[in-house]
Amino acid sequence: MGQGLTGEMLLAGYARGIFPMAESREDPTLYWVDPRQRGVIPLDGFHLSRSLARTIRRGGFRISTDTAFAAVVDGCAARDETWINTPLRALYDDLHAKGFAHSLEVWAGDQLIGGVFGIALGGAFFGESMFSARRDASKIALAYLVDRLRQTGFTLLDTQFLTPHLASLGGVEIPRADYRRQLARALRQDANFSAPAVPDAQSILQRMTQTS
Repeated sequence: MGQGLTGEMLLAGYARGIFPMAESREDPTLYWVDPRQRGVIPLDGFHLSRSLARTIRRGGFRISTDTAFAAVVDGCAARDETWINTPLRALYDDLHAKGFAHSLEVWAGDQLIGGVFGIALGGAFFGESMFSARRDASKIALAYLVDRLRQTGFTLLDTQFLTPHLASLGGVEIPRADYRRQLARALRQDANFSAPAVPDAQSILQRMTQTS
C-alpha cells in the first residue's frame, strides 16, 4: 500500500481506529497500524510542570496555527529515522488543503522553532508528530495544542503510541477496545480546530492550572 492510498481512505482508516506508517523515509510502502495499547493524552489531564509553566510565562515566542504546515511536517521528518515517507507526506498535504490536517507552530521572531501537526475528524484529533529546534519548543506546542483542542470542542487527543516524553506530559495507554469507544464518541462531536481561541500565556496557564 502506498501510491494507491487516498486522503479519503486515510480518513476512513482513522475513523476505524487505524493509521498508516512507513518503515522508513526511503520505503515507498505504507502499512496500517492497529496497536493493542493506544496512546492518548486526556485533555483534562495534561501535566504542566513548573518548569514548563515558567517557560510559557517568560514568553519570547509566538504561537500560530496552519501558517506553516509544510514546514512543521518537514521539521518532524528531519531526523535520522522517520516513518513519514513521500506518499504519506503527499497525503498530509492533500488533507491540509481540504481542511482536515492542521499544524500549530512555535516561533521565535521569524524562526520556526517547534510545532505539532495532526488530523482532525469530528471531535478527535489524531496527533501525528511534533518537533523541537529549541529547548522545550515541542512541549510548548503540545501545551498550546491541548488548550486549543479544549477550547474548540475536541474530546480526544490520540498520540498513537506512548513515549516517555508524552507520558511525562500526561499521556497514558488505554486498551484498543477502550480507545475505540472513546473514538466513536468523539466522532459524533462537532469540533472546529480553526475556531477562535484565546492563546495568550496568562489564559493558558490559568486554564491548565485548573485541570493539571
